[in-house]
Amino acid sequence: MTAFEVEQITERVHRYYALVDGGDVPGVVGLFSDRAVYERPGYAPIVGREGLDAFYRGRRVIDRGSHTVLRLVVGPQDAAVEGEFRGTLKDGSEVDLRFADFFRFDDDLLVEVRNTYFFAALV
Repeated sequence: MTAFEVEQITERVHRYYALVDGGDVPGVVGLFSDRAVYERPGYAPIVGREGLDAFYRGRRVIDRGSHTVLRLVVGPQDAAVEGEFRGTLKDGSEVDLRFADFFRFDDDLLVEVRNTYFFAALV
């Protein structure tokens, strides 16, 4: 893996969070491949660009907020993120939580797989 590839994946990950926080749904969806699969607790797998568009425009319970990347680890066509999110849900409640995201990129640096995990006391 070259330094250039690490830089490209790093830029893509940071761009993803900037677009999400800015409410740019077309921009977010454009970072994913047509066959992308996104798995997130509380939701059935979100598949393809149409599924992602529907999720970000309506099914996502978050109204607005901001992500902070605390740690980013990049490997060949993969990235792992540890971060924090602070924001407001659509019901008006405030959230402040830690999360982990795992991305897998295709050869065109489009996201093929994304898995999100939340640091919350559930078990």
